[in-house]
Amino acid sequence: MTTPEATADRRDRRSSETPGFRVAWRLLLAVFAVAVAATLVVTFVLVTMFERKQEARVPFVRAVEVSEVSTDPQPWGANWPHQFDGWRSTAGDRFYGGSSALPQSKLEKYPWLTRLYAGYAFSVDYREARGHAYMLYDQGVTERVTRKPQAGACLHCHSSITVLYRKVGLEAMGRPADDAALAADFAMPAVIRGFEELSTRPYFEVLQMLKSMPDGTPELDQGAFPMPPDGGFSGTIAGQPVPPGAISHGAAHPVSCIDCHDPETLALRVTRPAFMLGIAALARGEAPVPHLPSVERWRKGDRERPYDPNLDASRQEMRSFACAQCHVEYYCATKQTLTFPWGNGLRAEDLERFWEETTFPDGTPFSDYLHGETGAPVFKVQHPEFELWSQGIHARSGVTCADCHMPYERRGAMKVSNHEVASPLGRVSSACQQCHHHDARELEARIHTLQDKTLAAMDRAAVAMTDMLDAILQAKAAGVGEDRLQDAYLLQRKAMWRLDYISSENSRGFHADQEAMRLLAESIDYSRQAQALATALRAPAPPPTDALPVRPVLGVTPSAS
Repeated sequence: MTTPEATADRRDRRSSETPGFRVAWRLLLAVFAVAVAATLVVTFVLVTMFERKQEARVPFVRAVEVSEVSTDPQPWGANWPHQFDGWRSTAGDRFYGGSSALPQSKLEKYPWLTRLYAGYAFSVDYREARGHAYMLYDQGVTERVTRKPQAGACLHCHSSITVLYRKVGLEAMGRPADDAALAADFAMPAVIRGFEELSTRPYFEVLQMLKSMPDGTPELDQGAFPMPPDGGFSGTIAGQPVPPGAISHGAAHPVSCIDCHDPETLALRVTRPAFMLGIAALARGEAPVPHLPSVERWRKGDRERPYDPNLDASRQEMRSFACAQCHVEYYCATKQTLTFPWGNGLRAEDLERFWEETTFPDGTPFSDYLHGETGAPVFKVQHPEFELWSQGIHARSGVTCADCHMPYERRGAMKVSNHEVASPLGRVSSACQQCHHHDARELEARIHTLQDKTLAAMDRAAVAMTDMLDAILQAKAAGVGEDRLQDAYLLQRKAMWRLDYISSENSRGFHADQEAMRLLAESIDYSRQAQALATALRAPAPPPTDALPVRPVLGVTPSAS
């Protein structure tokens, strides 16, 4: 006999085995799984948002103290590892030292450079540039330093030198200059004074002083990168053997973190005395600088103090000023303090006029050197990237050096500049496509087209320059006196200034392509003028041409008769 309880149990089992019941059960499980997954996703998002907000609030953790003597970048790397890794990667996959690792000689690639620089140390050794990691090493081994005398001013842009400037400046001003005083404050007036004291001293003397400075890591024997061997690969400085007793122990460093950043806040800053003096002179002048709005604002103010980029410039401007501390035209030798020629403006003609109006402290007219073939006094252009960029569309559009050469990248919640300073061609997506929404290959093709056209025009200007030199030498060989060649020398200087301006500038014209082509065209014109003048001076007077027949005008479609 079946009990009521058994009958109900069989009925429940039959209902649980029906298709409808199974569907409902599966649906319940699916809803539960989705709810769990959604909870996990929401939790992950909330935790990630919290972590990113915390990262944004605390952009770095000060694991190591750095101060105004921390020229060694390695302690900075403990606090700002992303930036340090980028800076260190300018060496490549590792640091390549030794004579066999030196970059290609520009003198071999462009033989006409030996004639352009005849009589100047660049005709001895002139190579393609490497990354920032090599700036001090390559300077220490170039034959321009080991074979020819150079000034300590050369270290202004190739080393982290402000501690030495500050020490020498404080001593000259009669103020304490011990390690504690050096670490306490940047002291720009003292840095400028030390810069003025050391600028014209011999290169090797200043380098040895630099190596003896505190760098924030007394426990380390070497910096992030190796020092160049004293005397380069020949064991000589300025053509003389290095005295054994003159070599000091210690380490010097290429331009590093402290040269562009405040050690307390990491804020961008300008530390180079020559830039401080040069940009102040530019601000005092009247040349238009629409791409530098803070200068225009300062000019409209009371001018009670000199223009100071560390006080007056915007952060966006500082992203160019930090680079313009070195990537500029300047005088760098022993006859006067290192000078940025910006008093008349930033165009090539403005810089040229500045040098024309300059006299050395001994009263002689300014020139960088006497040309080795003709004897003409000429100006040597260094690397005017900032000046040429100032004439281009990117500067007018507010695009800075760092926007292209150190583009922003995302690291967690932080937006940091890529410190692997390099050509934008290596990172078109982050450097170019943020503004130019075109295919990367098309953008690269545009860049190469501009550069190829500039190089082609530069080659033609070089041919004109060598033809000019040949004509002047032929005039001298024919007995034309120096007094009669002065006008040709002036044209020679103008032609060589413009050719050198573009060949020494490292963008191959890209920073301002139309300006580059204009200067090369003027160089060709001045070279041909000098060539024609020199030829006329040595050749006999031409016969008159008045009696030569002239064809009459026959109409648009002249007849056979």
